[in-house]
This record gives sequence, C-alpha cells and structure tokens, in this order.
Amino acid sequence: MANTTDTLYEIRDPRFQNLIVSSARLEELYSGCRWAEGPVWFADQNCLLFSDIPNQRMLRYVPDHGVSVYRDHTNFINGNTRDRQGRLISCEHGGRRLIRTEIDGSITILAESYRGRRLNSPNDVVVKSDGSIWFTDPSYGILSDYEGYRTEPDLPTRNVFRLDLVSGELEIVADDFNQPNGLAFSPDESLLYVADSGASHNDALPRHIRVFDVLDGRRLSNGRVFCEVDQGLPDGFRIDTAGNLWTSAGDGVHCFAPDGILLGKILVPQTVANLTFGGPRRNRLFITATNSLYAIYTTTNGVQYP
Repeated sequence: MANTTDTLYEIRDPRFQNLIVSSARLEELYSGCRWAEGPVWFADQNCLLFSDIPNQRMLRYVPDHGVSVYRDHTNFINGNTRDRQGRLISCEHGGRRLIRTEIDGSITILAESYRGRRLNSPNDVVVKSDGSIWFTDPSYGILSDYEGYRTEPDLPTRNVFRLDLVSGELEIVADDFNQPNGLAFSPDESLLYVADSGASHNDALPRHIRVFDVLDGRRLSNGRVFCEVDQGLPDGFRIDTAGNLWTSAGDGVHCFAPDGILLGKILVPQTVANLTFGGPRRNRLFITATNSLYAIYTTTNGVQYP
C-alpha cells in the first residue's frame, strides 16, 4: 500500500524515507520547452545544460541566475554527458551521430555509421572510466520530423553501442531491444542498466529497464529485466552512490533499490523525460519534464564524473 505525503512523495518502501528530504519542495526552474531532455551537470562551471529537442537548442541553467540559451541550431540534440576530461558528449537525432564539443567549442564527430550504414538516431550516452563511450541508438529521431528528420532506418536493429576511442572501433554490445533508451553503469561499473521504451508506440512492447553484467569492461552478458515502470515509460535515469536507480516515468521520478524493488516516487506534474544529480554536493536532482526544468533536494548523492 502506497503512502502519499503532501502529494509530492509516494512511499512504497520505508527505505525511501531515508533518501528524501521531507521538507523539500519541487521547484520549477524554467518552462517554455517543447520537450526538455538530456540534463548534464557541470560542477566546475556551476551550471546545468539540457536539451530542448524540437526547438533545436540547448539551454543553460545557473543557480541564482536562471536559464539562457547555450546553443542554437543543435540538429535535434537529445542526450548529453561528459567524458573524464570534462568535454560535452551529445547525441544528435538530426545528424544521426554522436559528437563531442571540444574545449575551444569546435565539434568532433565520434560516430555516425556502423559498417557503412548510418546510425538510427543516437539517444542517450554514458562514458566509462576507461574512456569508452556507450550509447543507445533507437529510431525516435527518424520516425517523424518533430525530433529529427523522417526517413527509413539503414540498420536492421536498434542497438546499444560501445565506442573505443583508442582503437576507433564501434561495436554492438546489445541488439535485442525494441527501443533502447536511457543507460547508466552501477557505481562499480560491474553492471549496465538500459531502458527499453518500446511501449511508446505499441502498448504490447516493453516499458522496463534491463540490467547486464559487464565482462572484461567491454562485453554484456546475462541480460534480465531489472524493473518495470507502472506509469508511462522509462526514459533517462541515473544511479546514486548507494546503487539506487532513479528513473523518469509518466507520473514523475521512480526510485528503485539495487534489488529492483520500487522504493517510492517523486510525483511531478508533467511527464518526466530525464534527470541528473547536480549541485556542489551532487544531492540536488534536476528533472527535465515535458515543458519544464524542475529540481528537488535529496539526502543521497549521484554518481557524477568529472
């Protein structure tokens, strides 16, 4: 039986009470997006970057200073992260490629094809401690002209990729997803979690997050369902330092323990697309939800590099 507190928290397991601040409130920091996505925290610059995909722009939020346009004409950038050198890594729906923004602002194309065939539309991305880049490649950016450019896919499957920047090798690590979406490593990188949001266009398809064992730092094995979202879809998500998984959903943010048990929810008035931990102590949860950017403080800390 769920315990709802002030219509903000829905507590499913007593452990959730140790992760939330009962007096905290959900703050709407900005509205005016068409579909807010891809939040990434820059601790060294004390700011958050996030995508407004249909408007082809990236926005920057600075605490106490509000939101401004960081980049226009983004070619429908969706997910973002940083590498261990602090550079911005982004997934372009329009260009159907993975790119890196260098320190001087120039753009480097990291991946745009696999064995001579164009990628579908890179969606979300993480960087492992060895520098390898792992990203999902569903077809959302080529399904219509709203978040990309409508076309037929070149690849027969929708994949999870691993890019080795030393060798330049791009390899498929999983090819049995309907629509692979958000992804994140466990704190020790022994596990990789990947969302399948296939139910976005067919209710009979998955709305769950799978987990894989990571072998030799580069291969996935023993894929199994970790959790299923009971409202809406799992899109982007993050892991805290205790291994709890905080995922987007139709009614807010759902928090799952490492054993896959739903601990509780933060209820948000708009459909949540993605989230990330930030702030000086990595204890402020930034939430991109449809038209808006929200934030709320927690008692846990996100796994955040650099």
